[in-house]
Amino acid sequence: MATAAPAAPTANKAELLAIADSVAREKLIDRGIVIEAMEDAIQRAARARYGAENDIRAKLDGVTGELRLWRVVEVVEEVEDYFKQVDLKGAQKLQRDAAVGDFIVDPLPPIEFGRIAAQAAKQVIFQKVRDAERDRQYDEFKDRVGEIITGVVKRVEFGHVVVDLGRAEGVIRRDAQIPREMVRVGDRVRSLILRVARETRGPQIFLSRAHPDFMKKLFAQEVPEIYDGIIEIKAAARDPGSRAKIGVISYDGSIDPVGACVGMKGSRVQAVVQEMQGEKIDIIPWSEDTATFVVNALQPATVSRVVIDEEESRIEVVVPDDQLSLAIGRRGQNVRLASQLTNSQIDILTEADASEKRQREFVERSEMFQNELDVDETLAQLLVAEGFTALEEVAYVESDEIASIEGLDDEIAGELQSRASEALERREAAAREQRRSLGVDDALAELPHLTEQMLVTLGKANIRTLDDLADLATDELIQKKRPEPRRRAENAPQRTEDKGGILAEYGLNEEQGNEIIMAARAHWFEDEEAPAAATEEDAVAGTEQ
Repeated sequence: MATAAPAAPTANKAELLAIADSVAREKLIDRGIVIEAMEDAIQRAARARYGAENDIRAKLDGVTGELRLWRVVEVVEEVEDYFKQVDLKGAQKLQRDAAVGDFIVDPLPPIEFGRIAAQAAKQVIFQKVRDAERDRQYDEFKDRVGEIITGVVKRVEFGHVVVDLGRAEGVIRRDAQIPREMVRVGDRVRSLILRVARETRGPQIFLSRAHPDFMKKLFAQEVPEIYDGIIEIKAAARDPGSRAKIGVISYDGSIDPVGACVGMKGSRVQAVVQEMQGEKIDIIPWSEDTATFVVNALQPATVSRVVIDEEESRIEVVVPDDQLSLAIGRRGQNVRLASQLTNSQIDILTEADASEKRQREFVERSEMFQNELDVDETLAQLLVAEGFTALEEVAYVESDEIASIEGLDDEIAGELQSRASEALERREAAAREQRRSLGVDDALAELPHLTEQMLVTLGKANIRTLDDLADLATDELIQKKRPEPRRRAENAPQRTEDKGGILAEYGLNEEQGNEIIMAARAHWFEDEEAPAAATEEDAVAGTEQ
């Protein structure tokens, strides 16, 4: 006897499954999410038909297309909510073994969708599918930050370029574009995925063609040695659309990193230049030695001498007089890119400027030692020539270091250190008097890391009490001032002066600044604890009475 074949899904059932398959393929989302959205839409339509107070469930079989609809009710002894509860007698008509406290199923007949119900169901499905599509887009692109992607310009809105990436849209904001680059709808563009943000209107994919990493990724595509890790771009700086610098290093002694990036007859670098709209690129060898790297970074200018101040992250570069304009570059471009590349402030001085500066500092320090230590000009100049710049250095250095200077002995060294200590005490006493005359509380003198001279500076800035100091942020107290370049290129844009923190000149670090601020705020917490302690004492006294 032949076995009967299972009945084929009805037209309506087959149509539901076909719609689910079509939407899942088109939106590139899981078919189960579409079926779940359909079930949610059917549940809402059924509640509109039978009453929103009912707990109605729907189940769509993903294989057969069979749709089941039912109402969930609780079995109770006395019915209070006729929509969600049923008594034991009525429950046993639906399920013989029903008992009080059970939740049973009351099957419902299929519903016919009217025009309004169909529209509502359609909106529910669209919303669910849209949310699933946004989640899929975010999950797809969130781990691709830093990659180069190619897309088609879809539209330009208020200067921002919207790019079709195939499964999503990205935006190149105006400040992330190459200046003066013209793009039209339909153009294919390559850009860097800069950031992916999850927002209410869907994931926002921010792209960039102006970021230094865009240039680094282009080189990785054009130079196999970079892709393989044999050559590494250690630093990059860009003035988008105009000029850029990259510092490269080779981990294979037989491969020249600069030559590999340039390519045969410049083919590799030209491919990158063409993509970046003719932006000129200086490729320089990277070096662990900061001075060497700075000299390379300022190419094509010739550098005579480099002086590095590591504490201030500041580098002083001396160049021949005829190299000054070349070192600075047009509108300060060359020195600005070199500063970004080395992550330091670079000051450009000519030989004449450097000589004048050294002579001025020598005279100032000599006069200071002559006056403070009560020594003759020759001895003062000798100390400066040996590298002493401040009284603290003379007072606290090992006496042998002073005694080892030609013409000096242990007795003179001891006398110089004694006079330096006395001079520092005089300075401290004078600063203390000045601080008190400014009305700065003695409580501030108890704080860590603060000297009397620092307190004078605070007083001049109207910081005179613990509360005044406690109200400051650490940056307001110690942030270092960005030094102005000693030479400014002709027609270079003026920069608003950064005054830095109140105590910026004293070289306090962030940890010390935080300690000062927290110590100044300590009395706030003591004031909060004192009333609580007083309340406890009053309560004990009241109990004893």
